[in-house]
Amino acid sequence: MTAAPPPGQHGGKAHLYGVDLELSASLNPVAPDPTPIFQSHLDSIGRYPDADGATRAMAEVLGVEPERVVLTNGGAEAIALVARQLRTGWVQDPEFSLYERHLDIDASSGRWMSDPNNPTGRLAGVDEPAAVRDEAFYPLATGQWTRGDADTIVVGSLTKVFACPGVRIGYAITPDDAMAEGLRSEQPRWSLSGLACDSVPDLLALADLPRWRDEIAALRNELASALEARGWVADPGAANFLWIPDAPGLRNALFARGILVRSAASFGMPDAVRIAVPKPSQLSQLISAIPERND
Repeated sequence: MTAAPPPGQHGGKAHLYGVDLELSASLNPVAPDPTPIFQSHLDSIGRYPDADGATRAMAEVLGVEPERVVLTNGGAEAIALVARQLRTGWVQDPEFSLYERHLDIDASSGRWMSDPNNPTGRLAGVDEPAAVRDEAFYPLATGQWTRGDADTIVVGSLTKVFACPGVRIGYAITPDDAMAEGLRSEQPRWSLSGLACDSVPDLLALADLPRWRDEIAALRNELASALEARGWVADPGAANFLWIPDAPGLRNALFARGILVRSAASFGMPDAVRIAVPKPSQLSQLISAIPERND
């Protein structure tokens, strides 16, 4: 295949195309390897999951009551559960397409937003309220677990923070206990696996959000400078990815060099790309593969 694969609504499929470097899904590039933690909890396979301990650990780092925290099968389930409760909402493009998949769009209802924005990486201003705030990338952008808006429903993803997309761990923070109970009532029984439940406290103990924020920012800035030197201008952002709104041909050129990046066609911008910040060991490979812009 000489051209990059057709764009989808999500990244993370480089293994299907035999490329060397997966940068279409934006995970924490400086996360410690979580495999030893998961291996230490393989005994959980033989019993039904119990999320109570994981919920308490998650609530402690978030600084909220456990009754307001609902652990989910990835951030995608958190989004679906909240949408089932609220039913309506609106989004301001460009925005993560999964919200509209689950919502009846109604401009008179509450706004759903990713913070930082997916795909641009821009953090929301202090004067940008939302009914639902998706903070999947917020810890890596700010070094803090949550923005903490009192009346906002928050969804998040440990999948992104700990770079473990195959072990689905997400969460929702609700303004009150009743909303959380409503989400649980809609959730399938044993939604979170036993392996995920038992691993959450140990994963959280590994977190060093301020250090990860700074290391990601250094990698992101180095990548942005390399792109600009070759004629590709990335928007300023705070996330663990870069958004290049005007990048015709860049995705195909990188794919030909064994690197898969995210098409922005699902955001309605087919000439834009989103590039995940690579691991430190991968940065030179990516930089050396960036072509000169010649259009």
